[in-house]
Amino acid sequence: MTSDEYPAGPALRRVLAKAGGPELLDLLAEGLTGTDLTTLLLEVFRRRADRLTPAEVMRRYRTDRFVTPAPAGFAQIRRAEDFLLSALPDDFQMLTLAPLVPLAAHTAVATVDPRKVVATIRGSEVAADPTNALALEAAQQRSQALAADPRSALPVRMAASQRVVRAQHFDAPGMLAHFQLFALVTAGRDTGSRTFEQQHLVEHLHFAVRAMARAGVRHTEIRITCLDESAAPILARTRTELAGTPGIDVIDDPDRVTGRGYYTDLCYKIYATIHGQQLEIADGGFVDWTQRLTGSRKERLLISGFGVDRLATMLTPPTDAEPSPPRQTS
Repeated sequence: MTSDEYPAGPALRRVLAKAGGPELLDLLAEGLTGTDLTTLLLEVFRRRADRLTPAEVMRRYRTDRFVTPAPAGFAQIRRAEDFLLSALPDDFQMLTLAPLVPLAAHTAVATVDPRKVVATIRGSEVAADPTNALALEAAQQRSQALAADPRSALPVRMAASQRVVRAQHFDAPGMLAHFQLFALVTAGRDTGSRTFEQQHLVEHLHFAVRAMARAGVRHTEIRITCLDESAAPILARTRTELAGTPGIDVIDDPDRVTGRGYYTDLCYKIYATIHGQQLEIADGGFVDWTQRLTGSRKERLLISGFGVDRLATMLTPPTDAEPSPPRQTS
C-alpha cells in the first residue's frame, strides 16, 4: 500500500511536509522490513517515553478516552457476563483470548478500515472484536481437521468474552472507546441444502433467547436481514424454530444498511427491552472469513457478538441474596 492509495487529509499532509515529503511514508510503509520498522519505532517511543514526566502521564490519563475506566462497574459487567455464560451450551469451548492479534487480522478478511483499529509498534493490533481472533483459531482447528480428513464436517464451536478497543470516535452516548464483547463463532463445512446455516443460526439465536430471559428481559426483538435470495430458507427455518417462544419477535429487516459487504447470506440484530427502554444488544451473521483463511470455499462461519456493557447498564444492580444463574446445556 503506497501513500497514493489513501487520500491524505490535512493533518497527514502537514506532517509529511514537515518530515520531508510523501517519500517518508512510502519508506516506512514499503521500504523497511517489518523487523526493521519495529526496531525504529521501539527507539522512537523509547525516547518519547524517556521525556515524559509523571505529571504529563497523569494529564494524559485524565484526557485520553482509551485509558479511562469503563462507566459501568465491575459487578454490573460481571453479572451481565454471567447471564450470557450461563446460557452457553456445553459444546462451546470457552477461550481466553490474547489482547493482541496479528496485524491486519481485522482487515485482511473483514472490511474494517485499519484506521479504526489500534495498531502496535510490534506489528500487531489491539483486539477490536473477539470474533476475529476466534475466527483465526476456528480456521486453525478446521485446517487441522481437513488435513486429517479432506471431507471433515466436524463443527468448531467457540466463545470468548473480551475487552476490546476501537479507534473511531463517536459522540453518541453509550459509544465507548473500549468495551466488553461476548462472542460466539461456529465454523464447519457446507454439507448441502443450507444445513449448516439453518442449524447453527437457530443454535446462536436460541442461546440469545436464553441469555436475555435469564437477564430479565421481557421482550426481545430479533431483526433478520436476508442479503441474498438463496438465504430465504434459512430465515423460514428460523421463524419456525422460534415460533411461539414467549417474549420473542422475529422481524424481517430488509432495509438494514450496516453490515452489507461485511456479512454474507444473512445477518441479524437483537434488541432487548427492559424497563421500557429498547437497546441493541447483539449483532451477528455469516461471513466468509474461514473460506479465505483456509483456502476452501466449502468452509462456513457464523459469528455473533453481544455488548456486555450495554446489557449491564440495562440491568438492575444485583442484591446480595440473588443466586448465581446455573449453567445450562441446549
